[in-house]
Amino acid sequence: MGELNNIFNQFLENKPIFDNREALTISFTPENIPYRNTQIADLGRILAPALKGAKTSNVFIYGRCGTGKTLVAQYVGRELEEVSKKNGVNVKIVYVNCKMKKSADTEYRLLAGLIKKFGKDVPFTGLPTDQLYHLFFDAIEGNDNNVILIIDEVDALVQKAGDEILYNLTRMNQDLKKSKVSIIGITNDLGFIDKLDPRIKSSLNEEELIFPPYNAVQIQEILRDRSKLAFVPDVLEQGVIEKCSALAAQEHGDARKALDLLRVSAELAERESSGKVSIKFVDKAEDKIDLDRTVEIVKTQPRQSQAVLWGIIKAIDETEGDIEGSDVIEQYEKLCKGHGLKPLTQRRVSDLIAELDMFGVITSKVLSKGRYGRTRVISLDVSDKVLENIKGILSEVFY
Repeated sequence: MGELNNIFNQFLENKPIFDNREALTISFTPENIPYRNTQIADLGRILAPALKGAKTSNVFIYGRCGTGKTLVAQYVGRELEEVSKKNGVNVKIVYVNCKMKKSADTEYRLLAGLIKKFGKDVPFTGLPTDQLYHLFFDAIEGNDNNVILIIDEVDALVQKAGDEILYNLTRMNQDLKKSKVSIIGITNDLGFIDKLDPRIKSSLNEEELIFPPYNAVQIQEILRDRSKLAFVPDVLEQGVIEKCSALAAQEHGDARKALDLLRVSAELAERESSGKVSIKFVDKAEDKIDLDRTVEIVKTQPRQSQAVLWGIIKAIDETEGDIEGSDVIEQYEKLCKGHGLKPLTQRRVSDLIAELDMFGVITSKVLSKGRYGRTRVISLDVSDKVLENIKGILSEVFY
């Protein structure tokens, strides 16, 4: 107890580093969003008809992690709501993240969550899905709403619940008399829309916005803007922002990773009672974030995806180098046979390999072999320390 008191008292006595820690988190929406004026304006033009009571086009926003997709969608949605209130129009923006466990990761949970946002209580389980759609319909229609649903990580929802839910939400407009529903889907999967059933693609009639990655210079400016809000003056040593920016630019221009690196670097400096954030803390933060992120990804993947990853690791251990898709299939099918899993089709396994690539756990490239066709070459994209932890997790799953 005494040691704990010493920790707390020392923390209180230390020279402060943070002024507003929240400014470096993904939940923070800044007043200024650098390098996204084009995307903000494009999305604003698409949604503007809602101010005159019209249904807006469905929009799908594509881009890698940390390119500002969610930030821009929420910012434009918030501004739209404010203007609509001033002009006596009832526009309601509803945001859900389909990667949030027990929140919106299944059709039931998504619908239950949407209904609750309209002030109606529904049980966590137990109601027929048709009844949930009726409750959602009544909640919208009862308030003469022009509803715009921002569905973040929409690919995760479709992967788990199927694409019929998108069809049901869009077709709801045929029966609504006073209200309207539109969708803004956000995804890291650039090929997401092409995987949908043609009938559903037709019903969506969507527009697309592409968010390019940030470069190192752009990420530096983003970090400088946020650091002015986040830190007390003169706590960042020379080179900290530059190193965080360079590391994040290597990760396909991921501004979110840059913000995480800067925040965790400062938190580590804070824990060591250092009055300054130096480059050594950035190095420590990078190791910690990579480990935490990858371990969390592996733990939360469906069992089939874990089996594919375990097959990749086993194939690489056997060959001691890069492997091809056929090597993975062989190991994966052995694993399924030994653990009572029904093997997926080769096409579905290829989709799971592509997802692991998108998460940054592996690197997967399709190479041409001339007249012998094409082949997929796969390698791991994690450090030895992280790989050790992944093996530990998967060996427990597939003991």
